[in-house]
Amino acid sequence: MPDQDVRLQQLETWLEQQLTKLFAAHGLGAIPPATLVAASSDASFRRYFRWQAEGRSFIVMDAPPPHENCRPFVEIAALLKKSAIHVPEILAEDLDRGFLLLSDLGAQTYLDIITPDNADTLFADAMEALLAYQQLAMDAPLPSYDVALLRRELQLFPEWYVARELKLTLDSEQQARWERVSEQLIDSALAQPKVLVHRDFMPRNLMQSAPNPGVLDFQDAVYGPVTYDITCLFKDAFLSWPQARVEAWLRRYWELAAARGIPVQERFEEFHRASDLMGVQRHLKVIGIFARICHRDGKPRYLADVPRFFTYIEEVLARRPELAELGQLIDELHTAAGVSR
Repeated sequence: MPDQDVRLQQLETWLEQQLTKLFAAHGLGAIPPATLVAASSDASFRRYFRWQAEGRSFIVMDAPPPHENCRPFVEIAALLKKSAIHVPEILAEDLDRGFLLLSDLGAQTYLDIITPDNADTLFADAMEALLAYQQLAMDAPLPSYDVALLRRELQLFPEWYVARELKLTLDSEQQARWERVSEQLIDSALAQPKVLVHRDFMPRNLMQSAPNPGVLDFQDAVYGPVTYDITCLFKDAFLSWPQARVEAWLRRYWELAAARGIPVQERFEEFHRASDLMGVQRHLKVIGIFARICHRDGKPRYLADVPRFFTYIEEVLARRPELAELGQLIDELHTAAGVSR
């Protein structure tokens, strides 16, 4: 039997034990016949299953050690419950084995349902959740976006996309150019006011629910740049929006954040530039991650979304001439590798 099937069998045994306790504690009697089906999977080693029976539904997280660690999810969920943010309730946990039993926030993500017609309404709710998130006191023992973390993320681009996907090596001049661009992006990120950062605040991790939205995948939270999450929300891996609409949403967020006392930049133009550069840092990181998922983990489907991130970068380059060296470097690499733009 494959290892994955053995783990699923262990998960099912643990789940039955936990549900027996849960049903007994609430006077619900015996566990009824149920279905357990895959709810979702992501770019990590985590898997999610949905248990359903007689109108009840739970989510089971399988986060296999040593690849994944459930403890940050549990700790940050407890932090977020102190606010109005709608996150899953943790009903049972086995941190050593990487099993969690969670309340079910629904079956439809923003990515499933968002359209040009309903985007204003959905994003208005998402902004409210993000503002509540950013108003939390920064007193939990979480890491910060520092020079080392920002540089480590940026290095995913030359290490995995350039070297493994394009099969190229930066020459000395290209390497110098890359270092200068990296310093620009890092300096801009570090100069920003700090808040609690989700790091993947995007439609795939927001559930249509009551209250709306339900927020998932928050276990990698850090303290970092105020523009990070709002930029992530509108520069998604799986869908894109017209630049004018994105700018209008960013301006609305900036106005709301300033009114709530969140430390955004004083002028919108400063905020917009910081958002642009923060986005480029993230886009380069994600391109590297998608290449790593392909070449290390054997999941090539993510590479299909890499062109979207290059489009985001090109949009920024068109209005931020200070990043011209990055555009030149990307053009050289794609030309050398025969990649069409």
